[in-house]
This record gives sequence, structure tokens and C-alpha cells, in this order.
Amino acid sequence: MPSVSAPDALPVFPRLLAWILAVCGGVGLAAAFTLTVEKFELGTNPEYTPTCSINPIVNCGSVMDTPQAVVFGFPNSLLGIVGFTALLAVAVLMGRRPAPWVMIGLQIGLTSALVFVHWLIFQSLYRINALCPYCMAVWVVVVVAFWYVSLRNADYFCPPGRARRALEVAFTVHTVVPLVWVMAVLSLIVERFWWYWSTLV
Repeated sequence: MPSVSAPDALPVFPRLLAWILAVCGGVGLAAAFTLTVEKFELGTNPEYTPTCSINPIVNCGSVMDTPQAVVFGFPNSLLGIVGFTALLAVAVLMGRRPAPWVMIGLQIGLTSALVFVHWLIFQSLYRINALCPYCMAVWVVVVVAFWYVSLRNADYFCPPGRARRALEVAFTVHTVVPLVWVMAVLSLIVERFWWYWSTLV
């Protein structure tokens, strides 16, 4: 049962969330679309060098030419195109307070995307041994969108009491979680490929 004060708990947050989802959706859609174009170009021309193939580590070609890039039998980026388009649609709806089922559906979708993204991070770092800049952009926006949608839904459904007070604290430091997440992944990237980065210094 949602708390009575939830919709008005933080009047600025719905507007902030709309902008966050719009930016995340836009960046994610651009990255997913570019990856799709690059993937099909590489499929039709084996000699093609993707625009994000920069060095032995930052190399989209190495990532796209793996089974992990087509987990469901088609390029993963097609899922991104659909998902980030939906995210942009919800961003537009935020000004009208979308129905609870829309936000719950978005929560389920972003939670699934978050799990998939973490699996892809592991695969990139420890199996494929290469990084795709467009993929990394998707990693970031999925985490940011997941975090802020989770905050919004928790704000709506959280009852009064200790949980509400804890949530209010989370709102005051809302940027900490995504920032720590990005720094943690960056640290893993630095550590995993230090043998290469150290040659560039």
C-alpha cells in the first residue's frame, strides 16, 4: 500500500527523474543503435574496422565477434534499442505521473537489464578480454536509470517509519551509489588490464 505522502515527498524528484531517464534513454539508444549498425557492417564486410576499435583492449570488433554479443540469437544491441526507446517513452510520461503498473514494469525491465549488464561486464573483463566503449556507455546508463527508478518506486511504496527515514537519507545522497558503482567498475578495468595501461605511461 503506497504511503499517502509519497507522491509529494520530494516535489523536485519527478522532474529530476524525467531528465535522468531522458538522458539515459538517449545515450543508451544512441549507443545501441551505433552498435547495431557496426555489427551489421562487420557482418557484411569482414575487413571493416569498427569506429570504436582503438587498440588491443578498447576494441569493439573483438567484443562483437563473440557468442556473448548474440546471446539470444541476434545482436544484444537490438534489445537495447527496444529497451531504451521504452525508457524515453516513460521519461515523457513522467510529467503526467505514469500509472503504477508502468513504473513496476520499468523496474522489472531495468532489474533484468542490470543483471544482464553485470554478466556482460564479467564476460568483457575475464572472458573476452576486450572493452567496447559503446557497451560501457550502456553499462553506466542502465545502472543510473535502475538506481533512480528504484528510488522513485521506493518513495511511492515505502510506508512511514524507519524505512521511510532511511529512504529520505538515500535521497539526500542519491548520487553516491551510481558514482561508487562506476568507480568500482573503473577500478576493475584498471586492475584487469594494468599490464597494458602501464605500457602507455
